[in-house]
Amino acid sequence: MTPATIGFIGIGVMGRPMAIHLLEAGYRVAVYARRSDAAAPLVTAGATLAGSPRELASRSNVVITVVTATADVEQVLLGDNGVIAGAKPGTIVIDMSTIAPQATQRIAATLGAKKIRMLDAPVTGGPVGAEAGTLTIMVGGDVAVLDEVRPILERLGRQIVHMGGHGAGQVAKACNQLALLVNAEGVAEALTLGQRYGLDPQALRQAMSGGIAASRVLDVFGQRMAERQFAPGIQARLYDKDLKIALDLAAEVRQPLPAAAVVREHMDELVERGGSNDDLSAIIRVVERTE
Repeated sequence: MTPATIGFIGIGVMGRPMAIHLLEAGYRVAVYARRSDAAAPLVTAGATLAGSPRELASRSNVVITVVTATADVEQVLLGDNGVIAGAKPGTIVIDMSTIAPQATQRIAATLGAKKIRMLDAPVTGGPVGAEAGTLTIMVGGDVAVLDEVRPILERLGRQIVHMGGHGAGQVAKACNQLALLVNAEGVAEALTLGQRYGLDPQALRQAMSGGIAASRVLDVFGQRMAERQFAPGIQARLYDKDLKIALDLAAEVRQPLPAAAVVREHMDELVERGGSNDDLSAIIRVVERTE
């Protein structure tokens, strides 16, 4: 599939490098941003600027969204000036945000009534993966639609996994975030315990990395914890939002998640203490509290 134009909404820390990859691959890309100055680097790189999601959709036969929360996705896709108002029948919407699966199903049904096809395709790999084009993409929706846009997604990620129908990609992302956050809590607790006994956190992290406790979370977030580097890759408030999605899903099927409940308390405390814009690694500050 070679779309006339790919519309891209959401050009933040994840979306901007993803849109650049598409431009570099030779696709024509139109972008929309609430602040037009945020789109300036992409316009300089060759993208065109649309004044609204509706205008962007009218130019595109594939629209990609990477925005923050469920309400944001609903607004840009279904709002009065949203994608649904401008998209032609047959347009494919790829939502790469992380939102509630139930909302994804509702949005897909609403778009489908207008003959607009949708995939939920949240990603993991963070800003580093977005920059490198090595994201893992978890896809929900019709596999035939995925096959049409696979060449586009292959420019953004190394691994593309079809998980099932609408919302299945978001369920998979919730499971991913659950495992990541529980792992981060374990790393923070281990490093804090070691420090209480006088161990150097860098040496401890190195030792743990050489054995069965090794993980990508230990490599990335453990390093930041040991170095006390809390400038964000992705802000803690977004992980807090993702964990709430996982806990809501668990409640729906009556699946206890006791470790996740502890992490949620710590994430909430981190946000309440002013750490909402810090990196996830700042959770160690909450674990270290002594009061």
